[in-house]
Amino acid sequence: MTSPTTYRFSFGPWNISEGNDPFGPEIRAAFPHEKKLALFRTLGFEGVQFHDDDVVPGLDECTPGQMLRRAAEVKTALDDEGLIPEFVAPRLWFAAQTVDGAYTANSAADRAYARDRTRKCIDIARALDCKAVVLWFSREGTYIREAKDPKLAYVRLLESINAMLDYDPEIEIWIEPKPNEPTDQAYVPTVGHAVALSYASKAPHRVKGLIESAHALLAGLDPSDEMAFALAHDKLGSVHLNDQNGLKYDQDKNFGGANLRVAFNQVRVLEENGYGRRGEFVGLDIKAMRTQRGSPVTEHLKASRELFLLLVEKVRTLDRALVEQFRDARDYEALELYVLRHLMGTKP
Repeated sequence: MTSPTTYRFSFGPWNISEGNDPFGPEIRAAFPHEKKLALFRTLGFEGVQFHDDDVVPGLDECTPGQMLRRAAEVKTALDDEGLIPEFVAPRLWFAAQTVDGAYTANSAADRAYARDRTRKCIDIARALDCKAVVLWFSREGTYIREAKDPKLAYVRLLESINAMLDYDPEIEIWIEPKPNEPTDQAYVPTVGHAVALSYASKAPHRVKGLIESAHALLAGLDPSDEMAFALAHDKLGSVHLNDQNGLKYDQDKNFGGANLRVAFNQVRVLEENGYGRRGEFVGLDIKAMRTQRGSPVTEHLKASRELFLLLVEKVRTLDRALVEQFRDARDYEALELYVLRHLMGTKP
């Protein structure tokens, strides 16, 4: 009998003491970036998610030597804290050259900037001894459909992925889909689009998906189904668990905070399909509530990790024989009541 998965967790430094109310006064002070790594282990996390300029601030102004020296310093800090860099992502949405997109920009000069920044990101990842790069196509889309040639845009995305695969023969690329924000409509809005790009690439085994709960919900999809689709193709590189209250802006709420049953089914799909047994992280991307006081604010991370583990126990204690009985009888009303009672801890 296979032993139960022992899960390990990650989050990004932007999840600590960030997210001040953009429509009002400062609610809490930002916590110093350089002090965040010391908090991970105390909170029960061993993986760190990075943007390239989380590792190397002011990256565009650095020489290659300065960039690698700073990355080496961060690698030492990670080792000292017993932490593992899960991935590094190129931040391709703040620079002036990425306003109209990065890989799909109409400007050739802007596309060249994006390619160069991506190569720097890969170099930083390898300096951290990390073999995963996450691509969130944040501005790869349009506000009006006529702004870009959509077929050409997808060709350019595939060319960019292939260029990354050529640049480093070992790096994995994890595509993080999102249907909107900051663009009105984004290219690669779902994991199905990401998997299609993977199969079209020159190294499909090195191109996977990273599914964020809120992003799937914003697309009107169930996150557990998106995860199951990626798992069926062996292309789930990682997850960003959080929650979302309807089709709004990307809220990054506590995992399970808006819909406990949707959270349960995400855990069920991951647990029943062996996610984590090859070392995959359970990643969180969760912002503290805008009105929350304190610095550093970390309760949202602790709570979401705790809820995940509580739901793991709910999955492991599910009466699978009874579930199959209800399925065979096509008695989905009884199945639904059983699941809800199980989640509530009540018996018939």
